[in-house]
Amino acid sequence: MILEGFKFGMLLQLAIGPVCIFIFQMSSLKGFYIAETGVLGVALIDALFIIVAILGIASIIDKKNIRICLKIFGAMILLIFGFSTVLGQFNINFLPSLSLQNLSNSNNVFAHALILTASNPLTIIFWAGVFSTKVAEENMKRTDIYSFGFGALLSTVFFLTLIALMGSFAKEFFPNSIIQILNIIVGFLLIYFGIKMLLKKV
Repeated sequence: MILEGFKFGMLLQLAIGPVCIFIFQMSSLKGFYIAETGVLGVALIDALFIIVAILGIASIIDKKNIRICLKIFGAMILLIFGFSTVLGQFNINFLPSLSLQNLSNSNNVFAHALILTASNPLTIIFWAGVFSTKVAEENMKRTDIYSFGFGALLSTVFFLTLIALMGSFAKEFFPNSIIQILNIIVGFLLIYFGIKMLLKKV
């Protein structure tokens, strides 16, 4: 079941999202080990989401008014991160606490990864759907569900660690001007994900 969860999780990783982009950015700016603290933050929130989904709390979140509020909340976080990243490249502090200069230590990267991952709590509904399907189709027991979820979580850590490695190579081989262009692209991608979330039907 752990292997099944890992394979399923790796399929999900192919849909590159804002968290993946953030980890790459942090690694290219601050290095592999600081980016890995961000991976730990992502894993903690993902684990929390999976546990909540297994416990069946998703039914509370799956009310239309709550989903709309969560969608707006998540989109705003992505837009704020995106605008802060883009403007920061031109030495404009959109929100000083979010500027890249303030992400110089592992605690800050860890906290930002927590916030960014938590910006999409609707993921809980997705996981609840996955587990419900697995129980219905494969007659999985509770222990099997936890094993499957753990495997999926391992895939997140594995994939984001690879992304952090790629980012650290970029840090070593790319000049600062290229890194700056990459950061601007990252900022616009975060803005894109925020707008996409706002426009998504719930």
